[in-house]
Order: sequence, then C-alpha cells, then structure tokens
Amino acid sequence: MSSEPRFTIVQLRYFAAAAELRSMTAAAKQALVSQSAISTAIAQLERDLGVQLLLRRHAQGLALTEAGVRFLQELRGFLAHAGEIADVARGLGESLIGDLTVGCFQTLAPFYLPRVLTEFGRTYPAVRVSTVEGQTEELEQGLLSGTCELALLYDLDLHDALAVERITEIPPYVILPPDHPLRDAHAIRLADLTAEPMVLLDLPHSREYFRSLAMRTTVEPRIGYRTSSYEMVRALVAAGHGYAILNQRPVSDRTYDGGRVVALELLDDLPALPVVLAYVKGTRLTARAQAFAQCCRALLRSPSIKSMA
Repeated sequence: MSSEPRFTIVQLRYFAAAAELRSMTAAAKQALVSQSAISTAIAQLERDLGVQLLLRRHAQGLALTEAGVRFLQELRGFLAHAGEIADVARGLGESLIGDLTVGCFQTLAPFYLPRVLTEFGRTYPAVRVSTVEGQTEELEQGLLSGTCELALLYDLDLHDALAVERITEIPPYVILPPDHPLRDAHAIRLADLTAEPMVLLDLPHSREYFRSLAMRTTVEPRIGYRTSSYEMVRALVAAGHGYAILNQRPVSDRTYDGGRVVALELLDDLPALPVVLAYVKGTRLTARAQAFAQCCRALLRSPSIKSMA
C-alpha cells in the first residue's frame, strides 16, 4: 500500500515561486525567507516525491524537468484552491472573498471591462479584482504562468493549452472619412474601396484577421498606414488617409482630435470575430473566477452590449 505524501503547503509554495521565477534567490526575496529555506524545502519535496523537479544550473538559474513542468501545471490550481479555502475560513463563512486577477485584450478592455467590474464589484464586494491588459501573447503567458486565472480576448490563434468559452461575437464593419462619396450609403462591399488605401490596426493576429477579411472578397488591400493604436486608426481615417475595418464600435463617431468617422455595415459575407473567456485546460476555476465568468456571460450577451458592437 502506497504511503501518503508528506509534503506541506509551504514546500509547494516555495517550489512554485522558484519554478516561476527560475531562481532560488528571487523566490527567497518574494517569500521573505532565506535562500537556504527555499532550497531545503524543495530538496525535501523532491525526496518525498521521488522525482527531480528542478535542474540547478550555476550562473544560469533554474530549469524545470519534464516532471517539474507537469507538476507545476497541476500545482497552480491546487494552490489557488488552497488559498480560497483559507479565505473562506478567514471570512467566517462569506461565500466569495479574496483576490482575483483577470486579463483582457487591450482593445476589448475599454468596451467591456469597466461595466463588468462595476457589476461584479456590486455583487461580490469582498473580492479584490486586479486586471492585466495586453496583447494575445501576453495574456496567454499570464494564463500559463498562473499570473491570470481567466482572460477575455478574441479567439485568434490561441494556444492549444487553453480552453475557451465563446461569450459573444462581433461582426466587422468599415469606417470612412466624413466627406467620402459613399458616406450616405447604409452598407457597402469592400470591392467598392479597392482603389483606396487601408489603415490597418497593426497588432499580432489582428492584422492577419483584417487582411484576411479583405482577401476573402478577392480584394488585395493596399495598406496606407499601420498603427497599433485603435484610436489612431480612427483618427487617420477621419483625417482622410483611407478606410479601415474594425469590430468594436464606439458609441460616438468622434475621434480624440475632434474629427469624425462614418461607420457602415458590410454586405460581404464575412465571419464575425468571437470574443471568448480563456483559461488553462484541466484546471478547475476558483469560485471567484467562476463568478466573474458568469458576470461576463450575463453582460456581454445582453442586447445593450451587442448594440454597441
């Protein structure tokens, strides 16, 4: 009969810190203990498990063994729930308290995040929510490293290790300068703009998505300007530097500098862009993350949100 494992929560937390920081010294500073305490705890953990988790490389830091990678993946969820249990105990029965970190794609954040945070905070005031805004790769890394438990982003070439739940989808539309000859049309085709330059939202994955939309209609887009700023795209179009394809649609057609764009629907048969909640496959979300996900479902699937998109 196999013996019960003898490791402690402290040993597990020390290992997780050292593995994620790739340094015993950095883990010791984070935990406010001596480096020898970290090293001794991890060595004992490896003895109890009968497997090497870390490779100690002089002057190069730490590296995870194959077993260490798998162990760390499973450990993140375990430690999150251990913390949740402690929070509940400290809260004397309060159902949801503690910390939650969520990620959001940078162009989605101003459209959705403030409203979700307001509603979530009203319903669960004892949960302290931190947000991380970034591009796809940053959010994926945050999820895989355990920095974020949940992320709201577009379903564009996401990492295979992530599970996704579709929350809503946003159809593409086109914006034109206010004096454009087609400004009074209700809807147009991209072929109507073949001879004109395109202002491209130049973010990883987004750029490929927007270019692919044009090419689906056999239109080879002629890129006039590229920018990683959503609002810069709108300002360039308002100033007459071309047209642009976007998904998220602000309530106002005004730009930061006082210009104006005209938004038109597209008659082309183009796919909508899915907005998803993502988390690491095989992990069980904490009650805090589950509640946040439910809040996103309720708000992002509502008619008022869709009418803005």
